[in-house]
Amino acid sequence: MTEVATARRSRITPEREAELYGAVLDLLREVGYDALTMDAVAARTKSSKATLYRQWGGKAELVAKAVRHNKPGLMGPGEVDTGSLRSDLHALTLRSDDCEMEQNSALMRGLSMAIHGNPDLLRAFKEYLIEPEMAEFRRVLQRAIDRGEVRADNPAIDYVMHMMIGGFAARTLIDEQPPTQAFLLSYIDAVVLPALGA
Repeated sequence: MTEVATARRSRITPEREAELYGAVLDLLREVGYDALTMDAVAARTKSSKATLYRQWGGKAELVAKAVRHNKPGLMGPGEVDTGSLRSDLHALTLRSDDCEMEQNSALMRGLSMAIHGNPDLLRAFKEYLIEPEMAEFRRVLQRAIDRGEVRADNPAIDYVMHMMIGGFAARTLIDEQPPTQAFLLSYIDAVVLPALGA
């Protein structure tokens, strides 16, 4: 993070930041990304629009950071290291309960079109969500390689994130049900681990 970004963000308490992020997510669920305005966020949170721009730079960064803040998944406290790949992947999955997964799934469905139609939002999502999650998966997989659970030349290694997102997204599309812990744990065991030879 740059010094400017650090200085920008240091003026808001973590509690106030969480309150702002919650309001942003509520507005996203109510009106969607395209209709969400900084004016509406300012009104909902009793903030000035100037403060919001000073702290986050714009709507895309604010929305991406709000989604990241709300997503326990890989952004939870501490790094997961249980001693086995299966247990690590299960532990990462269990950071979100079924209710959170359903809310996150609905939110991401609503944001998916906006993400691909808005370069700033896509850039913010890559920086604040996708890249950190991919880095966490790489650490988990590297430990599995180091333990001898997965071969370093396994071609599926590069697609673990794709598999996980695919299972999460396809649950609603194919089964017309929200993703759940039970579904994702069975998906990891039936699809992800066999693909990795683990």
